[in-house]
Amino acid sequence: MLKIDTNTFNPQILYIGDCYTNEPRIGENHHHDFIEFSIIYEGQVKYNIEGKEYDLKRGDMLVLNPGVAHFDIAEPGMQNVQIHIGFRNFSLTGFPRNTFPFKEAVLRQNDTDSLILPICEDILREKSEEKPGYDLLLKTYVMQLVIQILREAEPGQIQTSGLKLSMEELEKQQLVNQIIYYMEKHHTEDVSLSTLSETMYISPAYISRVFKEETGDSPIHYLIKIRLEKAYELLKDERLTVKEAAKLVGYNDAYYFSKLFKKHYGFPPSHILQRTS
Repeated sequence: MLKIDTNTFNPQILYIGDCYTNEPRIGENHHHDFIEFSIIYEGQVKYNIEGKEYDLKRGDMLVLNPGVAHFDIAEPGMQNVQIHIGFRNFSLTGFPRNTFPFKEAVLRQNDTDSLILPICEDILREKSEEKPGYDLLLKTYVMQLVIQILREAEPGQIQTSGLKLSMEELEKQQLVNQIIYYMEKHHTEDVSLSTLSETMYISPAYISRVFKEETGDSPIHYLIKIRLEKAYELLKDERLTVKEAAKLVGYNDAYYFSKLFKKHYGFPPSHILQRTS
């Protein structure tokens, strides 16, 4: 049974885009270092995945793990609308981070009661209307989509061998999940590597090494991202000042907070206030 750790289920959405094709084209062969969903929302299209071609139609979708090479092919007469969603920071208990343990990337739509397309309709509506809080709702819909894909997956689609973590790897994954959960709960406090070490009863060096192996980030840099994401939502939804938002996520120095925010998002926190005013 595929299980998500609900305490740390917080995928980082990289993009959500819809693409319309009405003429012949061959896409560029490429791969990502994150997970991508590609849903055929309308029409039909071919996909080449790791050298093998698939004919896809409305409702079919691709779950592309990092490193999986792919490109689409629209032949004469083909039209389609696709939704592409890229995200990372995802794990299933007992499996490597940022991996869906499916035997094939292609998931066929054979169930008329599937909720995948209705969720996609919600995504497209929110994207087009851009009402206040729409990006937070988009993230919620992506989380719903992840859960629905796992629910609708058939037992025969699951890769039961070769991907499972060893006991040692599973213990490391569980440790990192505990650390992430702690930082989510205590991000407003003075959290340091020493704090984490004392809380987890594990050496700072071991925490740093394992956390970097699992997430690609240091614990403190990951904490900064948590704080900045919380601040982004506060500034957008509660109309706080930059100084107030900074303090609420653990920064007494608004200038330092603003520098971190701009480095992470590419624009200063005041930009959000201007957009929402």
